[in-house]
Amino acid sequence: MSKPRDDRLEKEILKLKKERNAVILSHNYQRGEVQDIADFVGDSLELSQKAAKTEADVIVFCGVHFMAETAAILNPGRTVLLPDASAGCPMANMITADQLRQQKQKMPAATVVTYINSTAAVKAESDYCCTSANGVKIVGSIDNPEIIFVPDQYLGDFIARRTGKTLTLWPGYCPTHMRILPEDIINRRQEHPQAKVVVHPECRPDVIALADEALSTSGMIRYAARPDVIELIVGTEVEILHRLHKENPGKQFFAASKKAVCPNMKKITLDKILESLETMTPVVTVPEAIRVRAKAAVDRMLAKA
Repeated sequence: MSKPRDDRLEKEILKLKKERNAVILSHNYQRGEVQDIADFVGDSLELSQKAAKTEADVIVFCGVHFMAETAAILNPGRTVLLPDASAGCPMANMITADQLRQQKQKMPAATVVTYINSTAAVKAESDYCCTSANGVKIVGSIDNPEIIFVPDQYLGDFIARRTGKTLTLWPGYCPTHMRILPEDIINRRQEHPQAKVVVHPECRPDVIALADEALSTSGMIRYAARPDVIELIVGTEVEILHRLHKENPGKQFFAASKKAVCPNMKKITLDKILESLETMTPVVTVPEAIRVRAKAAVDRMLAKA
C-alpha cells in the first residue's frame, strides 16, 4: 500500500509540524509512508499516552476516529487533528451509548468492560476500558460474576476462554479481521512450514485456535523481535508488515490474508496530513462531561494494568 517517497511533501510536512509544535502519531495499520513520517508508531492507546508525555500543542492522529477521540480524552487542552474526518471504525460504530445504557438496564448489577476500540460516548458509560493486550488481565481482576463486554464479541470470547469467566457479549466485530479465515492459516503454514503464526484476538475463534499466539499489535511487534523467530505469519491488518520488515531486517513476514485490509486506515495520506496542518482541521473534540467519564474508565484500566 506504500507509495514511493515524496521528499518535497515530507519536507513541507516536517516544516509545518515544527511551526505548529505538532506531533504526528501513526497507527500500525497506516500506509507505510505515513508510518515513516510519524514521530511515534503504535497502537491507539499507546500513541495517546506517548502524546501526553510530549510538549506538543497539536496532535495529528493518523488512525481512525475513536483513536483521535482517545487522544482528546487523555490530552485536554491540546488540538487533536484527524487528517480525514471520514476515517471511522465499523466495529466502534456497532454500539451506541443508548444501546449500552439499555443493556445496563437489563443487567443493573453488571460491570461494563469496553474495548478501547469504541466511541468516547460508549467509554463514558463503562466501568473499565481495556485493550487487546490487557483485556485478559482487566477482566480477570474483576470479582463481579456479571460482566458486560462491548463491542467486540471475538475479543470478548478470547478473554472469556482465557479467564474462565462468563461474559455477556455484544455482537460487534472487526470486518477486517473477519476476512482472515482458517483456511488462510492452513495454507500459509503449508507454504511456510518453519514459520510461527500470530493472529490478533479480534480474529474468529477457529482462526485463533490454529495460531501459535494471539497477540495485540504491540505484542506482535515484540514477538517478531524475538531471536528465535525467523519467519512469521501475521494474522492482522496487512500494513503492520511494513513496520515488521523495517524493524527486523533479515527476517521474513507473511500476511495470513492479503484481504485483511482496513479501507478506513488507508484514507489518510501525506497530502491529507499536510492539508490538515495547513488548515488545522478537521479537529476532533469530546464534550467535557463525556471526556471526564470516559477518562475515568481508562484510568481504572490503567490502575489495574
